[in-house]
Amino acid sequence: MERHYCLDDSPTFRMLELDEIDSTNRFLRHLDTPGDRRMTLVTAEFQTAGKGAGTNSWESARGENLLLSLRVMPSNLPVRRMFAISEATALALKESLDAFVLPHTPPKGGRGVCIKWPNDIYFEDCKVAGMLIENDLMGAQVRSSVIGIGINVNQRRFLSDAPNPRSLADIVGHDVERRFVLEQFMEHFMHYMPTLDEGKDDALDALHECYKKHLYRFGEEHEFLDEMGVFCAKIVDV
Repeated sequence: MERHYCLDDSPTFRMLELDEIDSTNRFLRHLDTPGDRRMTLVTAEFQTAGKGAGTNSWESARGENLLLSLRVMPSNLPVRRMFAISEATALALKESLDAFVLPHTPPKGGRGVCIKWPNDIYFEDCKVAGMLIENDLMGAQVRSSVIGIGINVNQRRFLSDAPNPRSLADIVGHDVERRFVLEQFMEHFMHYMPTLDEGKDDALDALHECYKKHLYRFGEEHEFLDEMGVFCAKIVDV
């Protein structure tokens, strides 16, 4: 597998690598971005207060996984289409992780890595990554987004009560170079950045259709649970 994306600083891109921080999202939200850098990436070896969706925390052993936050500043993305940032991130995660998973493990049902709406990335019935996105709005436009991502890369043992975590290393049978995973993700995410920048409905609609095709259990009838109890349903759109 060849490496393509360069993580070196440039006039429009900045990367910070931290040893330990409470939360990469919190750090990045309060970080000033000099000049015209429209994209800032922060990684950490360990987070003391990593967050998942809602009130959930994110478990990660020191130096074994990828913990990162990416701040992007779309040029012309309307607030009414801001979920496209989540769709682009999820697709970039799915595609980058498939690059490692598919050569080693035949995908269940031919689908490979899937997106579990709204924040998780699954392989089969296990969670390999998650994301948390915080948007800053200005009028009818998205001014910036901080995209927090955790990817289970080399951790084999999870101590929290999370029901179904699994790492890339456990799936493919050997440790994976974390920097390579990061490069793959950034390469795939940058593929979607022009769509977010331009904010055109036709391109965003195509992104949404692609996103739907890779949803976990999409179009399949399954049991679900809500406050009223168990029910059967099929995901047809989000």
